[in-house]
Amino acid sequence: MMPLAHPGLHLVQGAFVRLVELRVVRRHRGVRDAELGLRHSRPPARLRVAVGASRWCRVRARMRPGPGRPAGAFHTILMPASNGGTSLAVSNGTYTRTMSGVAAPSTRVRHARGLFADLGPAYDRMGAALSFGQDPRWRRFMVSRVRVPVGGLVLDVATGTALVSRQVARRTGARVVGLDQSAEMVRSGMANARRESLNRSISFVLGDGQRLPFADETFDALTFTYLLRYVDDPATTLTELARVVKPGGTVANLEFHVPPNPVWRWLWVFYTRAVMPVVGRMVSKEWAEVGRFLGGSISSFYERLPLTDQLAAWRRAGILDVRARVMSLGGGVVIWGAKDAAMEAGAA
Repeated sequence: MMPLAHPGLHLVQGAFVRLVELRVVRRHRGVRDAELGLRHSRPPARLRVAVGASRWCRVRARMRPGPGRPAGAFHTILMPASNGGTSLAVSNGTYTRTMSGVAAPSTRVRHARGLFADLGPAYDRMGAALSFGQDPRWRRFMVSRVRVPVGGLVLDVATGTALVSRQVARRTGARVVGLDQSAEMVRSGMANARRESLNRSISFVLGDGQRLPFADETFDALTFTYLLRYVDDPATTLTELARVVKPGGTVANLEFHVPPNPVWRWLWVFYTRAVMPVVGRMVSKEWAEVGRFLGGSISSFYERLPLTDQLAAWRRAGILDVRARVMSLGGGVVIWGAKDAAMEAGAA
């Protein structure tokens, strides 16, 4: 990214650098970063700032060696150059940009996002409980569909607590970037990665899957979990997800499903409407609200976009050889395919 050229803007850039230096130094010795809760044992030894015309800036801090921080490692904080952008952060020096200009989500989507904003610490345990222990099985199957070369790069969208990111990193040995729009979830994901000694394999980005902050054809594969129910335009989101995948790369998704069998569907409706809220209430009022929300959210999604329409949307997004596996008597579905390799030839 080229620096700003106008002399007056250089003065602004210099002032901004000094403000950032002061802000970062004040946050050392275990003080949480306001966005992601990152902890630094000592002040950064060096800062670099690059401000460009795309309205974003990158602050790179060389970190002292320590647990999870090899010598020479960088921590990167990306901040908007104006108030119109959204801050992103990456844990190992990967570059990105802000997502200013994203259309405001609908009330329905904002409500759904707010439900999960502060559930990070209990998310893994409750996800397994509410699905009768099936959610971990579904995730393992989805990860088994991912094909990635040795040393490849995988993007996990809506990573949450990094359940899928961690499985992909362990199973394939690939480098993984986990993206989520919830700072609480990113904090939990980073803590989980550190706990499993995967913090050198997984980076985290605070961002929105509807407008990914990456160049075209960046990743060898992409996964996303429980995402399309929470966007206003699933077809456009699928196109955006496919954009950042290399031709031939795997795209895989896990989502709840409505059982097609009438008997199982009746039991599913009873469980989601009557049992889930009670189970959630036993944990907290926040999880009780999630329990009340999920059944209606899943049903309305499949009324708007049945599975056959979802598969058609995948193909229109340039993902071919699309397959679906309905699991656990219809309670979950894994969809996967490969980005059309001909798209590269067509663009050349």
